[in-house]
Amino acid sequence: MQIILAFIVGAVVGLAVHYLAGGRDTRGAALAPVIGAFLAGLVWAILTWAGLGLDSAWLWLSPLVVAWLAWPIVALLARTRRAHDLEERKRLRIV
Repeated sequence: MQIILAFIVGAVVGLAVHYLAGGRDTRGAALAPVIGAFLAGLVWAILTWAGLGLDSAWLWLSPLVVAWLAWPIVALLARTRRAHDLEERKRLRIV
């Protein structure tokens, strides 16, 4: 049940990433929070399966830290989107 807290923390960090990272015009507002929530939930599940209990500080801090990995993912997606849009404009001769 506590994994819901990891999802919430990941989504909040992802929301911060959405507003702090560049390229907001290349993605939807929900992309970074969803990525952050996914990463936080994934690391929570992995650590609990590895045997960490609710009394472990690593279990509570890891979703907060890992959710920031949404930043490079979002940056990569923005760069890829811009490059694709530029190629499409060239192909359509809209430049």
